Amino acid sequence: MVPLPSKDQIRQWLTDNPGLSSKRDIAKAFGLKGDQRADLRRLLRELEDEGTVTKASRRFRPKGELPPVALLRVLKPDDAGDLFAEPMEEGVDKDAGRILIIPKKGDPALAEGDRILGRLAKVDLDDYTWEARLIRKIGSNPLKVLGVFRKGSEGGRIVPIDKGIDKDWRVRAEDDMGAREGELVEAEAMGKPRLGLPQARITARLGDPAGPRAVSLIAIHQHGIPDRFPDAAMAEAEAPRPVTMENRTDLRDLALVTIDPADARDRDDAVLAEADAEPGNPGGFVLWVAIADVAHYVRPGGALDREARRRGNSTYFPDRVVPMLPDILSGDLCSLHEHVDRPCMAVRMRIDAQGAKLSHRFHRGLMRSRASLEYAQVQAAQDGNPDDKTAPLLESVIKPLYAAYAALLRARALRQPLELDLPERQIVLSDEGKVTSVAFKERLDAHKLIEEFMVLANVAAAEELQRLKQPLLYRVHEEPSAEKLDALREVAEASGFTLAKGQVLKTAHLNRLLAQAEGSDQDELINISTLRSMTQAYYAPDNMGHFGLALRNYAHFTSPIRRYSDLIVHRALIRGHGWGEDGLSAFDLENMAETGKLISDAERRSMAAERDTVDRYLAAYLSDRVGATFTGRVSGVQRFGLFVKLDETGADGLIPIRDVGREFFHFDADSQTIMGADTGLTIGIGAKVTVRLAEAVPMTGGLRLEVLEIDAHPLPAGRHARGKGRPVSRGAPKRRVVRRRK
Repeated sequence: MVPLPSKDQIRQWLTDNPGLSSKRDIAKAFGLKGDQRADLRRLLRELEDEGTVTKASRRFRPKGELPPVALLRVLKPDDAGDLFAEPMEEGVDKDAGRILIIPKKGDPALAEGDRILGRLAKVDLDDYTWEARLIRKIGSNPLKVLGVFRKGSEGGRIVPIDKGIDKDWRVRAEDDMGAREGELVEAEAMGKPRLGLPQARITARLGDPAGPRAVSLIAIHQHGIPDRFPDAAMAEAEAPRPVTMENRTDLRDLALVTIDPADARDRDDAVLAEADAEPGNPGGFVLWVAIADVAHYVRPGGALDREARRRGNSTYFPDRVVPMLPDILSGDLCSLHEHVDRPCMAVRMRIDAQGAKLSHRFHRGLMRSRASLEYAQVQAAQDGNPDDKTAPLLESVIKPLYAAYAALLRARALRQPLELDLPERQIVLSDEGKVTSVAFKERLDAHKLIEEFMVLANVAAAEELQRLKQPLLYRVHEEPSAEKLDALREVAEASGFTLAKGQVLKTAHLNRLLAQAEGSDQDELINISTLRSMTQAYYAPDNMGHFGLALRNYAHFTSPIRRYSDLIVHRALIRGHGWGEDGLSAFDLENMAETGKLISDAERRSMAAERDTVDRYLAAYLSDRVGATFTGRVSGVQRFGLFVKLDETGADGLIPIRDVGREFFHFDADSQTIMGADTGLTIGIGAKVTVRLAEAVPMTGGLRLEVLEIDAHPLPAGRHARGKGRPVSRGAPKRRVVRRRK
C-alpha cells in the first residue's frame, strides 16, 4: 500500500496541477485506494479548516490560487483605462489578487458589469497578480422578477407575485416602459442592492395579470420552477468540450432517423429497424435506439450538473418550455439534427418474431441522422401517402420500423401492461397567447411505435446495469394499495362490472375490467377510477418493479435532455463500461437515494404547475361563455360539492353542495357518493350532468357550475328545506341511483 501524502505534498500538487483538482484526481495521482480515500478526505478537510486550501464545486486549490479558467465580472476601468475583473463563481477565493484583462486583436469591447469566461495566468507584478485573456463574452443574465406594477409619482414599484420575495422593487420613471397601474410586468435587477428598496428595470409588459401571456409565468413563480440559469452554468454550456472518437463506436453509416412532433425543438432519440440476418431467428429484427450523449456535455459536479439536478426535468406549458438544460445544449448540441454528427449513447437489440428481446449491446458512439421526421408525416407515408422526404425512406427505413412494431405489439399483448384509454386534450393558442380551441391529441401508430421502442431500450438499460452491478435510479411504479383497490371495486360493481378479488393483482385483471366498460356509458368513469387507484411513479435506487408497464426491470434511459434520471443512467453505463471520466461521480454514488427523491419531487412540482396553467387557460377560454350550457360527468365527490369534467374542453368545475338540490345530502367517503335525505337520490363519480357555467376566474383557474340535469333528468325537489331533511337509512329505498346505469 502506498504511503499517504503529506499536507505539503497535496498543496504542491494542487499548485502544479490546477486543472486536476477533484478529490478523485488527487487520489489517483497519489495511488490511494480503499480506506485511504477516507484518510485523504480527512486531510483535505483539515487543509480547508487551516485556510490553506479552498474548495469550490467539489474541487480543491491552494489558498490564494485561482482556477485556470474562470467566470469573471468586468470592473470599472482605472484611471489609465485598464480593465480589471473579479471572479464570480461561488467558493473561488476573491482575495487571490487583482486580475488584469489583457485584450487581443479582434476581442469584443468590454464594459463594466460584463461577464466573461477568461483564461487565467499568474504573474509576479506589483499592480496585479493575475492576467486574464478573453475566451468568450457571456450574455447578460440578471435576476428576473415578475410582479404587479403600482404607479407612483416618480416611476413606481413592482409587487412580486413570488411568495419568496418579501420586498417590493423600485422602478424609476425612465425604466417603467410606460407600464400602467395594476399591470403584470417582467423586470430585471439593476446594479447592486444598497439601502432601501432594490431597483429594477421593466423589460416586458404582460398586461392584465389574468391575461393569456401571464398564465404560465404565474405558475412558474408560484410553484418555484427554476427558470433562470446561473452564470456559471451558462458559461459551461457555452464552452463545450470537443467530441472525439475515443471510446466511441462510429455509427454514422446506420440509417437512424428521428420522429417527433411537428413543433419539436429538440430531437433526443433516433431509431432504426432491420431484419435480423443471423440464422436461427426467422422473422426477427435488429432494433437500434440512439440517444443524445448529454453526459459528454454535463459533467458531474459542474455548475450545469448542479442546476440540472435542481430542476430535475423540463417543464412544459402550452406557450413555453422551462428546460432542464440551456437551449445551446437542448436545442443544438444535444439535439440529433439531420445530417449532423452528434455524440450518442446507443443500444442494439435483437428481438424475435414475437417481439421478445433476445439480446442487447450498448455503445457510446457518434451518429448522423438521415432525416428529421414528424409523426403525421411518417404515418402518412406508411398509409400510402409519402411526401418528397419520406418517399426515399419508405421501403428501407419506415416499413421495417412498422414491421418491428408489429412484433413488439405481440409481446405487449402477452405482457399485458395497463391499457388505459384517456384521450389527451391539447390547448391551441393564437400568436397573442389566447386559447383558440381545445382539441383531442391525435394518437397515431407512429406515436405508439416510438413509445414501444423507448420502453424496450429502457428495459435493456436497467438489465445492463444490473449485469454490470452498477447503481442506478429505477423508475418505480408500485401496485395499488388494498384501500384503493376496494374503492375501485365498489365503483366497478355499482356500474355493473366485476374486478377479481382474492388473488395477486395483475394488470391483466384491470385490463379485463377496462374491456368490460369499453364502449359503454361507464367507459370514461372506469378509466378515470382505474387511473386514480394507481400509485404515483417515482425514482429510487431500489428496484420495486413497474406495475403499470408489467415490467420487472425498468429505468429511464431515453431522454437525458429533459430528465435528470436518464442522465444518471447514462453515467452509470459510462462507468460500467469504462467509457470515460464522465461517469457516475463519488457524489452521485453517495447521494443516489437523495437524488431520486429530489427529482421525484421536482416531477410532481412540474405536474402541478402544468395542471394549474391548463386550468387557468381553460378558465380564460370559457370566461366569455358564462351562462352557457355544457354537458359533462361527475369526476369527484366531496362533502362540499361535486367536481365535473366538461365533455367539450376537459375543464374541471365545481358544483357547490348548496346548489345540488333542495334537500340535505349525506356524503359517503367510502363509496364516493352523496345521497339526498328526502329523495334517496344518489350521485357518484361518472354521473352524466348538464350544467350552466356560473363563473370563470382566469387568475385562479376556477370554474363554478350550476347543475341543470343529472342523467338526463331534472333535479327532484326535496320535501324539506336544505339542512332540515331527515337522514335516510342505508336500507331505505332510493328514488334513483345515478351512478348505476346498465
